[in-house]
Amino acid sequence: MQQVSENVYVETYTRGCNHGFVTTSQGVVLIDTPQIPLDAVRWRHEIMKHGEPLYIINTEPHLDHVMGNFYFPGASVISQQGVRERMDDGFPTLQELRERISQADPDSLWLLHGYAPHPPEITFSSGMTLRVGEQMFHLMHLPGHTPMEVCVYIPGERVVFTGDNVFHRVQTFLHEAEPEAWLESLKRIGELDVDVIVPGHGEVCDKGYLEEQAAVIHDWLGAVREAKGKGLTLEEAAKGLGLKKEYPMGQGLQGMEDWLREMNVNNLWQKV
Repeated sequence: MQQVSENVYVETYTRGCNHGFVTTSQGVVLIDTPQIPLDAVRWRHEIMKHGEPLYIINTEPHLDHVMGNFYFPGASVISQQGVRERMDDGFPTLQELRERISQADPDSLWLLHGYAPHPPEITFSSGMTLRVGEQMFHLMHLPGHTPMEVCVYIPGERVVFTGDNVFHRVQTFLHEAEPEAWLESLKRIGELDVDVIVPGHGEVCDKGYLEEQAAVIHDWLGAVREAKGKGLTLEEAAKGLGLKKEYPMGQGLQGMEDWLREMNVNNLWQKV
């Protein structure tokens, strides 16, 4: 765990997305939750040292951001309304979760007993402000990595959690991205008065990385356009384009290189 400001703590070294929490005079606000059940329970024990978990803000609907909600039953979950819709319509069955966890971390299987999704009770469209104790949380709908992506700006701490709109020097997932909206969202993040960016994946960074993240998106768009211009089929491009070699896959994602390339190309093919 890393303390990035007076009251903000983050974890960037567990499987799945980065997650964090903010302490206030009334209790604790979580941003996303761990994917692996044992990590979620350990995270809960750590948070309880700082106060009662009051709210969870989910930045997107992917499982590595929302699966751990279950292990914080007393906290109210908040998200953009599209996250709620996705969790209502497309959450994996318990058997599917067992199969995933048995491969990712079999020691966590026993913690799936009684598991059920914990979707958002509070939703918003374009944004909302949450006040807890002395802290303000500005929740901003900034589509990009997913259409319902949210960033959480905490002005009193000069920190922003970007969700997966920022992958700090790890491979970027564009498998359901809206690339033009993503580039605009990066500009809006760049306008925030912050010292610290907590990305969805990769280590904590600052606004100096946003230009590099935008370049990664432009590179993917350019590569797919070039493949189309050469007359390649979708299948040929999906197998032939390379990943940005200087970036690793990120925590717990080793072995997914071929899947990532194919999914990124499949999505971007329809958008260029």
